[in-house]
Amino acid sequence: MSKARLVITAVRLERRPVAEVIAAYGVSRAWVYKLLARYDAEGEAAFEPRSKRPRSSPTATSQPVVDRVLALRKTLTAQGLDAGPHTIAWHLTQEQITLSVATVSRILTRHGAVVPDPGKRPRNSYRRFEADLPNQTRQSDFTHWQLADGRDVEILNWLDDHSRYLLGCTAHRPVTGPIVLAAFRGVVAAHGLPASVLTDNGLVYTTRFAGGRRGKTTRNGFETELARLGVQQKNSSPNHPLMP
Repeated sequence: MSKARLVITAVRLERRPVAEVIAAYGVSRAWVYKLLARYDAEGEAAFEPRSKRPRSSPTATSQPVVDRVLALRKTLTAQGLDAGPHTIAWHLTQEQITLSVATVSRILTRHGAVVPDPGKRPRNSYRRFEADLPNQTRQSDFTHWQLADGRDVEILNWLDDHSRYLLGCTAHRPVTGPIVLAAFRGVVAAHGLPASVLTDNGLVYTTRFAGGRRGKTTRNGFETELARLGVQQKNSSPNHPLMP
């Protein structure tokens, strides 16, 4: 039996003096009278535990800002544009509203604006790899992106695996072998020569999995450049994400 129920039972049913109950149970006079008033007003509900949550939260995001976040999400999605937390937070700053990306994400989740994808792997399921030193391993990958006018581009990235520093980022239609070679040379000129390079198995990076007549392949320009410079070439397994 809870102490609240014992106190109320002792005072209201057993008719014991309040001073005696206070001494017996080691509680304050103010708490006893507050408990009795609650029991008189609510009955048995007075025995239910009370929430410790404050009645107000001065730091909570105001409703107009929440509404603006949801409106931006809806507008950007309808226009076929990126509507993630980072993009929404940026748009808010243009309106003199400062909101962290984490807060935007919580608002979207709380109001059902994010559709859960049970088939998507959780972030903690990915094996994190990281070079011990800068320029030890350099990653490259490219992604497809659709512009607002409907045109498709491919964004080519170069990343230092140790620092996660983005060394180069360019857009093309599309990414080709000569473009990869030229971009690699540009990154080397600006940041130095890496000990190794990690890419996927796309033909712009390697032709050693392409087969060919009697299984023979020749190096493409990028592979030839790496061999000439003594840079180790590494290729990830198929469908393995390079830049988490």
